[in-house]
Amino acid sequence: MSKLRIAPALLLIALAALLAACGGSDSGSSSSAAADSTAAAADTCAKDQLALKNAGQLTIGTDKPAYPPYFEDDDPSNGKGFESAVAYAIAKQLGFTADEVKWVVVPFDSSYAPGDKTFDFDVNQISITEDRQKVVDFSTPYYTAPQAIIVAADSPLAGKTMLADFKGAQIGVQVGTTSLDAVESLIAPTAQAKVFNNSNDVVAAFKQGQVDAIVTDLPTALYLTAAVLENAAVAGQFNAPGGDEWGALLQKGSALTPCVDKAIEAMKADGELDNLTMTWMAEQAGAPELK
Repeated sequence: MSKLRIAPALLLIALAALLAACGGSDSGSSSSAAADSTAAAADTCAKDQLALKNAGQLTIGTDKPAYPPYFEDDDPSNGKGFESAVAYAIAKQLGFTADEVKWVVVPFDSSYAPGDKTFDFDVNQISITEDRQKVVDFSTPYYTAPQAIIVAADSPLAGKTMLADFKGAQIGVQVGTTSLDAVESLIAPTAQAKVFNNSNDVVAAFKQGQVDAIVTDLPTALYLTAAVLENAAVAGQFNAPGGDEWGALLQKGSALTPCVDKAIEAMKADGELDNLTMTWMAEQAGAPELK
């Protein structure tokens, strides 16, 4: 009788041990699969695994002319200027040397148009908006820019402190920019803003007296008043609705997008992005704020 009682118990113990062994095996397989998945995801951002327009070459787009403080001497390839420096820092994070980077000219309003791109990513003070995100990819932001108003230094508008003070001004702005959105939503001028194809045309209109003021991002405003426009001043800066975040622009659904994200996040984590911002964009702090 005792043997009949013990045998089932032993059988249960044996079965439990077998089940435990099977459970341990499944857990190990699951952990191994997760590790393999993580490794595979990391490998997609290895240089030799990147989905590029041209093998072994990182192709970066921007507009021409390329203005300071984003680019120096109208030459994106020299590594000078905020966006040139950021682009090369991203390239380095992705494993590219400077001589493996090629720049191509991409007009601003063409960069975010639907369709195939001639570049791997584009940097050109391109604001991240919902409408643009429907047809292109954006990286995580690398800069948040305020807007600014440029006026003649001897204009009655100089020294104004409120956005409402500019409602009666004839304002000039570049087509397709968030500056135009900011003018319409925050200033709402009584005269419709004059819209121009590019920044050169906006500057020419200001010089010719066709417009009383220019609205653009603050770094550009600081450069224009310092190096391009005589007798002009930054009346002040203001924040665009929802902020004006700039990101690297990529073709919609690009496999490179998460890798550029990863590069920018690494630059934020180690302080490199802050250093580049301070090096090239520090002057913005001095412009008064418009309420």
